[in-house]
Amino acid sequence: MTTQTTQLNQAQSSTRISSRLAPAFFALLFGVFLVFGAGFANSSVLHNATHDVRHANGFPCH
Repeated sequence: MTTQTTQLNQAQSSTRISSRLAPAFFALLFGVFLVFGAGFANSSVLHNATHDVRHANGFPCH
């Protein structure tokens, strides 16, 4: 009975970790896309808006 309980707890722990890692990974990718995708965009309006937001948040960009 103890072995089954231990295995169940381990399975639940790994499920909790994997259920947290996937959204965190996609949020990280989305954030990187927003910072670099908009920062290197050819549209001057999009680039300037991103540039102003970076400075407002204290993020050095040049």
